[in-house]
Amino acid sequence: QLQLVESGGGLVQPGGSLRLSCTAPGFGLDDYAITWFRRAPGKEREGVACISVTRGTNYVDPVKGRFNVSRFKNTVYLQMNSLKPEDTAVYYCAADWKPRSPMCTMQPQYPYWGQGTQVTVSS
Repeated sequence: QLQLVESGGGLVQPGGSLRLSCTAPGFGLDDYAITWFRRAPGKEREGVACISVTRGTNYVDPVKGRFNVSRFKNTVYLQMNSLKPEDTAVYYCAADWKPRSPMCTMQPQYPYWGQGTQVTVSS
């Protein structure tokens, strides 16, 4: 059973940066499409960035130009720059086995989820 672990969250001032990591101890993620989701207080969960097995990426408009998703070996990263208070949320990574696929989706139809890491943007 694939288990995902997120790390890298924390408290940061507006305009600051954080890098989140998503790993699967004991498993490789090379054949998995990965999406980063977030759930802000009082709001529904939303997908913010995804990366396919072939390293295609997609972002929602509010984070375009500020967030970057990448993958290296068995880790998927979410680099978050120019953070805003509205980015405050619990961030989750989710995975779906999609070997050789160029596709990833922002829809929460993934079978594997991490426990989440809190990101708080506040002065």
